[in-house]
Amino acid sequence: MIDEKIASDELSQITQSSVAIILCTYNGEEYIEQQLESIIAQTILNWTIFASDDGSTDATLSILEKYQKILGSNKLVILKGPKKGFAWNFLSALKYTPESFQYYAFCDQDDIWLSNKLETGVRCLRQYNASVPGIHCGRTALVDENGQRYGMSYLFERKPSFKNALMQNIAGGNTMLLNHAAKKIVAETPDDCDIISHDWWVYIVIAGCGGNIIYDPVPTLLYRQHASNVIGSNISFFSKLYRIRRFFSGDFRIWSDKNLRALQHFETKLTEENRSILTRFSKARNDKLIPRIITFADIGFYRQTLSGTIALMLGIIFKKI
Repeated sequence: MIDEKIASDELSQITQSSVAIILCTYNGEEYIEQQLESIIAQTILNWTIFASDDGSTDATLSILEKYQKILGSNKLVILKGPKKGFAWNFLSALKYTPESFQYYAFCDQDDIWLSNKLETGVRCLRQYNASVPGIHCGRTALVDENGQRYGMSYLFERKPSFKNALMQNIAGGNTMLLNHAAKKIVAETPDDCDIISHDWWVYIVIAGCGGNIIYDPVPTLLYRQHASNVIGSNISFFSKLYRIRRFFSGDFRIWSDKNLRALQHFETKLTEENRSILTRFSKARNDKLIPRIITFADIGFYRQTLSGTIALMLGIIFKKI
């Protein structure tokens, strides 16, 4: 009976947790109602949607306004996006959300959340000290334009870390739930930073600050794949080939430049070990070949897949990182 009461009390605390849902939209009329309905069906009910529209020219805003009338303006707040691209639409909305929430969830306009999506993330994050920045993220179930399942996103099995975060992103934004401490740190990102993607940036910053990163192998959402996706699932041969081509075209080195510039604003928040890694990485990527290889090997940077590891090795040799 005591164990049952403890379990019941814990479930009550989880389901009553307050969550700010940061839904970013742009011409999403085709699928957004399904996403909104999946949010309404969550087992956690104490949520507020902050919908940041980045200048839609279709019926997206009308749909949001319709749901706002149904749910109430206290449950669905409509914001104007900064029109600086998807990454800053998410980050600016995160900055706007009040500090009164316990958790903050990024939400894409065209996915479908499973009913336990928020509960699973909260349950996982509650296992850690709330004063330490933490994020819950994970795999997704892939669906086509009609919502039919056809596969799963790649399972990343190596431990999340700053050494990995500087080399790749494993934390899909549409799966992310941040605790309050993580939100506060990420919200300090200066508005003039050139951020590649909001989710990669969150992974880098929270890993660098020594935060807890929980990568869940069990999907809690249906990730819709269609022609308008900004970023796809990266599981097909052609999507992998496209990303490898971009890696060797010099894009990744440009991304690293931007990430390093943005990280200058967070150096005092990084752990001592990660500050050292950042300093050595910044220097080594511009060193001559042999010192560059030695430093990268000594630090132990890694990517999650065999193809990614091979690309990393070649990138180090040919100065593409």
